[in-house]
Amino acid sequence: MILAVKTEAVKTEELKLDIERIGTVSAILVQPGNARACYVLAHGAGAGMRHSFMDEVAVGLADRGIATLRFNFPYMENKQRRPDQPTVAHAAIRATVEEAARLCPGLKLVAGGKSFGGRMTSQAQSKAPLPGVKGLAFLGFPLHADNKPSTERAEHLARVDIPMLFLQGTRDRLADLSYLKPVIEELGPKAKLHEVAGGDHSFAVLRKSGRTNEEALEEVLDTLMAWIDEIA
Repeated sequence: MILAVKTEAVKTEELKLDIERIGTVSAILVQPGNARACYVLAHGAGAGMRHSFMDEVAVGLADRGIATLRFNFPYMENKQRRPDQPTVAHAAIRATVEEAARLCPGLKLVAGGKSFGGRMTSQAQSKAPLPGVKGLAFLGFPLHADNKPSTERAEHLARVDIPMLFLQGTRDRLADLSYLKPVIEELGPKAKLHEVAGGDHSFAVLRKSGRTNEEALEEVLDTLMAWIDEIA
C-alpha cells in the first residue's frame, strides 16, 4: 500500500514476526522513500500497535524521513489483558530489532516506544546491547505507577550505555518530573530530557493551554527527529 505524504511516497507493509520459542506476532513497517533511520516502536501496556497514537507517530515520522517498525507484544497479539513477563517482552523487542536491520539495511537504528514498550526496551538494552541500535527514545517513560512517585523503575538505566531521549509531558502522572529530573542528571550526558509543556502521559494538552494535541505531538516528533539526526 502506498500513502501520499509531504515529501516522498511511503511504503506500508504488514508483517509477521517469529519470536523464538514464543510464537508469532504482527508488525507494521512504515518506510518513506527518503528514510535515513528506522525507529523500532513498541506500544504501551494498554493498547497495541494499531492504536491511533502509534499510527500518528509512524505517519509523522515518515513525513520527517524516519521509518518505523512497530509490533504487538505476544500478550496483545493473543488478546490477553496482562502484559508479558519481561523476558518475553525483551525477546519480542530483540526479534523486531533484528527484523528492522534486515528490512532497512543501511539505515541508522533507534529503539524505544510508548510507556511500557519504552521501559521494556531499555531493560532489554541494559541486559545485553540490542544489535545495531544507536539510541533509545522514550515517548513517556513510566517512572512509577499513577501518581505514586518513586524511582525503582529507573535503576536499570545506569546500565544502558547508548544515548537516551526522554520525551515527557509536564502533567504526566506516571513520571513526576521532580523524581525524573535527578535520575536523568545522574545518567550524565548520554541522557536528554525534553519537557512538553502541559502534556499528559500521551502528550495531550488542556484546551486552556492555547494549543492543540496535534501541535504538542508535532513538537514531540520534531524533537525526536532532531535527536536522531544528532546521534548520527
